[in-house]
Amino acid sequence: MNANPPTEPSAQPAPRVTVVLPCYNEHDHVTLEIDRIRAAMDESGYPYELLAVDDGSTDGTRERLREAEAAHEQVRVFAFGHNGGSGTVRRIGTQRARGDIVVWTDADLTYPNERIPELVALLDGDPEVDQVVGARIQENGRHRLLRVPAKWVVRKIAERLTNTRIPDLNSGLRAFRREVALPYLRLLPPGFSCVTTLTLAFLANQHQVRYVPVAYAKRAGTSKFHLMRDAYRYILQVLRMVMYFNPLKVLMPLTLVLLGTGTVKFVFDMVTDPFYLPNNTVMLLMTGLLVAAMALLADLIVRSRDGD
Repeated sequence: MNANPPTEPSAQPAPRVTVVLPCYNEHDHVTLEIDRIRAAMDESGYPYELLAVDDGSTDGTRERLREAEAAHEQVRVFAFGHNGGSGTVRRIGTQRARGDIVVWTDADLTYPNERIPELVALLDGDPEVDQVVGARIQENGRHRLLRVPAKWVVRKIAERLTNTRIPDLNSGLRAFRREVALPYLRLLPPGFSCVTTLTLAFLANQHQVRYVPVAYAKRAGTSKFHLMRDAYRYILQVLRMVMYFNPLKVLMPLTLVLLGTGTVKFVFDMVTDPFYLPNNTVMLLMTGLLVAAMALLADLIVRSRDGD
């Protein structure tokens, strides 16, 4: 009699990498993108899962994703009842990821997703690096002549406020350590500036970010980017993030300008008319003191906050 119990079929290894793929009205090409990501990850040898999230599509994208899920065991699909925005997709996808390394990318054929294993390998091979970003070497898409200078201005503001060179502030292709990113997921806005937020959160907390040049192709389908609205949101999000982590960077320069100008004006007024102090001089000095008080109070709140 054979005492050995029957052997169970070997279970699939737990995923080391989770690729989060937001999908919104990508019916014509989402299957091609999934196949491209799968081919690259299969060849890499990393155990992985592809977490495709349908963000309330209306063109049959969800059906394409369900077909891919049924055909490939590495593909997991979540579907939203309404459009929540790419930031919401990436936040929830990262929270539900089972891999230690999370990859963000897009489903519109713009990013070279065949290079995802390269980004993962760079992150996996260097414990000092917490995020690897695919920095685009060119800009494509609608309103290119306006988008390039607008993004350059926002990027320079971010570099100035973080004292860090940032080749690409809002690239949608990146790999990062899930454990490091989890405390910052609550800061992600629902829209495109979520990638900007994650970059700034890492930089503001001294997490090392590495940049790898990548090509950027013309997108398939219709762009969801709105120039004026999204550029405005980018600028607000940069200022919001720096205020959240280092408010003195934003408020103290304004304080020094107001107090410096008010002091020079005060000296000038005393020389020209020692017995008269104009209202505008008083306003400059009082506003400078108020902003200084706000800056110090904000810095105190940041330093006393738990968990950051």
